[in-house]
Amino acid sequence: MTSPNAPAAFPSLKNDVFLRALRREPVPYTPVWLMRQAGRYLEEYRQTRQRAGSFMGLAQNPELATEVTLQPLERFALDAAILFSDILTVPDAMGLGLSFVQGEGPQFAKVLRHENDIKSLQVPDMGRLQYVFDAVSMIRRELGGRVPLIGFAGSPFTIACYMVEGQGTREYKHIKSMMYARPDLLHHILDVNARATIEYLNAQVRAGAQALMVFDSWGGVLADGMYQEFSLRYMHQVVQGLVRNQGEESVPVILFTKGGGMWLEEIAATGCDALGLDWTVNLGKARQRTGDKVALQGNLDPMALFAPEQAVRKEARRVLDDFGMVGSGGHVFNLGHGISQHTPVESVAVLVDEVHEYSRQYHIAQ
Repeated sequence: MTSPNAPAAFPSLKNDVFLRALRREPVPYTPVWLMRQAGRYLEEYRQTRQRAGSFMGLAQNPELATEVTLQPLERFALDAAILFSDILTVPDAMGLGLSFVQGEGPQFAKVLRHENDIKSLQVPDMGRLQYVFDAVSMIRRELGGRVPLIGFAGSPFTIACYMVEGQGTREYKHIKSMMYARPDLLHHILDVNARATIEYLNAQVRAGAQALMVFDSWGGVLADGMYQEFSLRYMHQVVQGLVRNQGEESVPVILFTKGGGMWLEEIAATGCDALGLDWTVNLGKARQRTGDKVALQGNLDPMALFAPEQAVRKEARRVLDDFGMVGSGGHVFNLGHGISQHTPVESVAVLVDEVHEYSRQYHIAQ
């Protein structure tokens, strides 16, 4: 599925610090963006969401998705934009019936727990996700080359959790029961998800995405051994299936497993360009373990943004100090998970300012 806007038609990029950092190239400062940076902590987002009528009404409207994607860039000097969408658009396109219930989060009308339903699961027609690709192209055009645009998807395992559980969970009862009792069925779901994710992300690149991120939000709940078999294996399949170029430029890929600190070396071996780290991982030790073979993204505790200004600045400096002199490595500053909806807007401004200014000492003058 090709977007009507060819990447060559987009304005040239003015700030490529984020992409250069992912490629471990010299940059003048550490770039920063925030997971969930277009969200409920912004008053303007809440107003747009109200106009849309629902979360899916917002996500499925390219004009409104573009509007909220750009909102944080109007407030803060962020170095990347990320497509406003949701990781569950793909299973919704598979016919599972996604809805968002106030106070309860995403829910599916149809869950995958019976063998016949699972074996009939297929990669969806990407035409059902055209609203996402239209939003990508529109955002690229509206950005005017200001900063790069990140496209994304959920990991095959994280998506499977929602498909089997039907909603968010703390116990993972149904998915783990299937994993142990009928691993063949779970592998079928994961293979379909991986192939769908490859098509989905490649279509985002064709539409104009300049970097990609795979969110393995729930991979960290798996035991060692099970993680490799049921999550990492399929992220590796996704990475290897991506067409990672856009004209003459490569499209960097970031993998993020929340709670995946014990598997950094194995995640880095997938062929990805960068690892997203949660706040439990020391960046300096992560560099040693991965040998600077990949860039690292992270990893401030999102709750630090509720502290007073000087404490926010101190924690930002601590993260930058943990990574240290960039040298042959690459660092993209981010939170260790998505920003809280209750985060003070002023704290975000302070964080971005501190990262940009304090990090310059760790970079060779450009």
